[in-house]
Amino acid sequence: MPPRTVKFRAATVAAVLTLGTTLLAASPQSGAVAADPVPVADYCQGQCDDILPPGENGNATLVEILGNQAFGTHPVHSDDQLDRYNGLVAGHTGLTDQKLTDFFNDASFGVPKDQVESVTSPRDDVTITRDRASGVPHIKGTTRYGTEFGAGYAAGQDRLWLMDLFRHIGRGELTSFAGGALANQGLEQQFWPQAPYTEADLEAQVAHIRTQEGARGEQAMADAQAYVDGINAYRDKSKKGRYFPGEYVLTGKIDAITNIGEIQPFKLTDLISIASVVGGQFGGGGGGEVQAALSLLSAQQKYGVAEGTKVSESFRQRNDPEAVLTIHDGTAFPYAGKPAQARGTALPDPGSVTPEPLVHDRTGSAGTDRKAPVKAPAALRKAQGIYDDGVIPEGSLPGSGSGAQKRGMSNALLVSGKHTASGNPIAVFGPQTGYFAPQLMMLQELQGPGISARGVAFAGVGMYVQMGRGQDYAWSATSAGQDITDTYAIELCEPDGSAPTKDSTHYLHHGTCTPMEKLERTNSWKPTVADSTAKGSYRMQVWRTAYGIVTHRATVGGKPVAYTSLRTTYRHEADSIIGFQMLNDPAYVKDAASFQQAASNIDYAFNWFYADSRTAAYYNSGMNPVRAAGVDPALPVKAEKAYEWQGYDPVANTAAYTPFAAHPHSSGQDYYVSWNNKQAEGYASAGFGLSAVHRADLLDDRVAKLVEQGGVTRASLTRAMAEAALTDLRGEQLLPELLQVLRSRPVTDPELNAVIQQLESWRASGSQRRESSPGSHTYTDADAVRIMDAWWPKLVEAEFEPGLGDNLYGALTAALATDESPAASHGPSGAHSGSAFQYGWWGFVDKDLRQILGRPVKGPLARTYCGNGDLSNCRDTLLASLKQAASEPATEVYPGDDNCGAGEQWCTDSIIHRALGGISQKAIHWQNRPTYQQVVEFPAHR
Repeated sequence: MPPRTVKFRAATVAAVLTLGTTLLAASPQSGAVAADPVPVADYCQGQCDDILPPGENGNATLVEILGNQAFGTHPVHSDDQLDRYNGLVAGHTGLTDQKLTDFFNDASFGVPKDQVESVTSPRDDVTITRDRASGVPHIKGTTRYGTEFGAGYAAGQDRLWLMDLFRHIGRGELTSFAGGALANQGLEQQFWPQAPYTEADLEAQVAHIRTQEGARGEQAMADAQAYVDGINAYRDKSKKGRYFPGEYVLTGKIDAITNIGEIQPFKLTDLISIASVVGGQFGGGGGGEVQAALSLLSAQQKYGVAEGTKVSESFRQRNDPEAVLTIHDGTAFPYAGKPAQARGTALPDPGSVTPEPLVHDRTGSAGTDRKAPVKAPAALRKAQGIYDDGVIPEGSLPGSGSGAQKRGMSNALLVSGKHTASGNPIAVFGPQTGYFAPQLMMLQELQGPGISARGVAFAGVGMYVQMGRGQDYAWSATSAGQDITDTYAIELCEPDGSAPTKDSTHYLHHGTCTPMEKLERTNSWKPTVADSTAKGSYRMQVWRTAYGIVTHRATVGGKPVAYTSLRTTYRHEADSIIGFQMLNDPAYVKDAASFQQAASNIDYAFNWFYADSRTAAYYNSGMNPVRAAGVDPALPVKAEKAYEWQGYDPVANTAAYTPFAAHPHSSGQDYYVSWNNKQAEGYASAGFGLSAVHRADLLDDRVAKLVEQGGVTRASLTRAMAEAALTDLRGEQLLPELLQVLRSRPVTDPELNAVIQQLESWRASGSQRRESSPGSHTYTDADAVRIMDAWWPKLVEAEFEPGLGDNLYGALTAALATDESPAASHGPSGAHSGSAFQYGWWGFVDKDLRQILGRPVKGPLARTYCGNGDLSNCRDTLLASLKQAASEPATEVYPGDDNCGAGEQWCTDSIIHRALGGISQKAIHWQNRPTYQQVVEFPAHR
């Protein structure tokens, strides 16, 4: 979780308010209003729209922060996209193409003369024109350097404090910078161990891009330097003019009266640090092999090796034939599948695994101003292993006890021109990156030599638009999560030849006893106006090896080992800059094929989507390693030469990677959908959960129906997305089977029959979580929603735990949480995060119930669990759990937190933008949709 909303002592507020007149007088003044420079060719012709709540402006002066805290006022353009985004909940049913701009920005290039709000020229060779509607910076340079300088300057104007936070998060120094709040501790503990770089490591990555990536690499680093120069120019100017972000005063960095203090200059290595945070959160994939091994061992202990392996694999569902696919034309792309005869697997001895400690030498209070997290029902929390406030359990590295699930949370819907009213492809797509204030991304338009694009970039790495539109094409991404991270078991040793223990800090590397490298961060903090957490400190420590970062200790065959996590993008956090440079270059991207080539230069695991006036297309990017023959990528493997990635060089962390053609890709398919689902046949899942039911089914069913009807429009495709965004996956996809079992014979209990009728009515009306009327804060089917929220974790446990046993059920739920309802605490921003139903036991329940009902099942579970395979017993089991759920009061189903009272269902579901600074935002209706979203249809092409 991000840092909590800034709180202030009354005396400080009173003292600072006396400075109001002086500080307001020092606010930045807009340049003279002028016409936009000569417009660039725009082939979208007014049919490109986008939205990014809550607003473009992410900076606030001290007075603006105090005004927000005291009176609820907001700086201009800090919240003006929030109501439009929220309005689609009620407005989508009557949506037309003409009404799209009621809920989205006009994403045309340039700014009409009568819509110009301000023009700034930080250099003679660049102008930053902002529009009145949203304050988006439209940056136009006459030189390449000027264009990128302007991009950095605009980033400083809109996200200076946020960029400063994230360079410290990436370096594991957030608490020393912003205070010791538990949320701050959780962030640095989450991200730094994934990329624990020294300054020399960061500098080496800059040098690699500049010297090893050819002319484009040199240009990329020149662009990055210009961008950093622009940030620093704004940093200097805002400091001198006293209109810098007020958080610097509230955290004690600058004195409000004397202006003494400093905002540290930005440098190129800061960009690498920020990129490691962004890429690690949204572009990773794989890992979790230790938890998978524990699940396998539990299954083997219960059923024996052969049958246990079969049971474990049936829950793993690596290549479920019933999984919804992005490429659904039958084209297969085999990757990371289970080998016929595995070699080199290193399963731990039962009971020997211990997580590697991360936090050491803690002193002081853990926090005096801690915010209570939203608490899901107790059974659900048990199944999910939820950590309050996002804090990693002390004594373990992040992810050490969990599976490989990455919270990607993005979606895409594209329809080929053959099925649209206009004959041109239509796309509704965007990344769902969580809800923050300010947002992690910022909108911008870049126009300069070799650059022509509008869209979003993550703050601090905005040299190029990362998702958006060019002159005659648009593109977006969803997190792919394919397996680019492996776990190795390194045999421990002692340099003197004595017997090693699990605590040994040397390991055998190609027969030589080699020392691990210890990497540390020591953070200390003291109370500030912004953070009253008591003084304290702690040290984070990780061990780095030639096979990655140590995450666990164990024994294998009686010998002590350390398990390590190695991902292909480690030490290559910013190499993807080349691909983004190409996507912004109108001379490079001219069609679907050139787009796919550009996307192939992005190293992180993403699904990339493209639309122009002629073609919709798709490409899956990522540094997919070529593994040694016979290695099972789903389990830990011995750290020996024979089982390494082919061509592996531990110094540079490079290897042989699968070629372009082996990555799932397609052009011209009738339609594409993606919601972090399985990409294509044969492309094995990196973790648990890509099974017969997935939230992408909510999109696939609706888009397939639109395509069958024909005449798809931008509005109809947006309606399909918005309807899916309000739908409870369990109600739509699984309730029919549950009801069929319950109704397999008459229900004689009148109270229970009434409960079932409520669920039937909810299902018949669409299984939505939607207000009865706008602003009522009450769901139309509130009781049915409450019953489902209470019932699901109980029914899963009742259905599976008796057959699996406590140990195996616990191991499987540790690898894959049973539920991710909107009321659960999950995702990159914890509770109130919007995203829901990405991973859960939906597919397992679906297959098990169909087996009970005697219906066809492809890729069935190895056993039938509900009622031990008997329909009558299964019905009794489900009825008993339903009766228990129906009697659970709303105050227990929705316990409440600092934002919501106990029993407040709508509020518990609601989206709350997590404050990363001093400005807070109101709660909005739950909706499961991208944070940044485009609606595009190009009628013409160059």
